[in-house]
Amino acid sequence: MKIADLIVPDRVIVPMHVSDKAQLLRELSRRTARLLPIDPQAIVDALQAREVLGSTGIGHGIAVPHARMKGLQQMFGLFARLERPIDFDAIDGQPVDLVFLLLVPDRAGNEHLAALAAVARQLRDRNVAAQLRAVATRGELYDALTLVTPLSDS
Repeated sequence: MKIADLIVPDRVIVPMHVSDKAQLLRELSRRTARLLPIDPQAIVDALQAREVLGSTGIGHGIAVPHARMKGLQQMFGLFARLERPIDFDAIDGQPVDLVFLLLVPDRAGNEHLAALAAVARQLRDRNVAAQLRAVATRGELYDALTLVTPLSDS
């Protein structure tokens, strides 16, 4: 699985202005609903339900909110770099500024685990994270997400 299979340059947002986790999930859902035929409230509800199970803040300023979505035909990714870090109840207690939204079809098998692993592996790479925080443009962010660290084809 490669991140380039999940995201295109138009799904990179820099900077995103939000003040808290709830607003972030609403804004991600609103922007995603512009691109998919899914109601934004259904996306918010699915993301919030997943967060109830445990925070998707994976540490080091990174969050990977994700959910299964009825009616979705293929996996969907969207990346945002926040203007200011926010509290996300991350496992290390650190605020989050790098966010990768992943939506998967409700009938998806274990391939969503490969997608989550690919995203987490790329974002947790210190060099990639530093580059994502340093570059200025959408294109540079996309390149950092998809080209810097080769991912396995698992």
